[in-house]
Amino acid sequence: MAEKRRIEPCTCVSHEAGRLNIEVQLPGVDKNDISLDMRRDSFCVAASMRDDTEYSGCFSLAHEVESDKAEAKYENGLLRIFAPIKDWEKKTHVMIQ
Repeated sequence: MAEKRRIEPCTCVSHEAGRLNIEVQLPGVDKNDISLDMRRDSFCVAASMRDDTEYSGCFSLAHEVESDKAEAKYENGLLRIFAPIKDWEKKTHVMIQ
């Protein structure tokens, strides 16, 4: 059996109101074929597209998240992940001289 061709999916990350909003493009994938693993500072996603091709990638996050509170939804080829940013309210304002 030939090895599958791996494609790193396109991703977009933004934040709003203390949570990260992550979009992962997975066109042509069935929801049941997606594997998502969240960590406090990264996430990995894999999905079979066809017998010979799969999406696969791991991505670092700019903010630590509460991975156990992450939510994910898949619709029309787009996986959306929502994760609260850890200690978002704890910050120190630095004076610029």
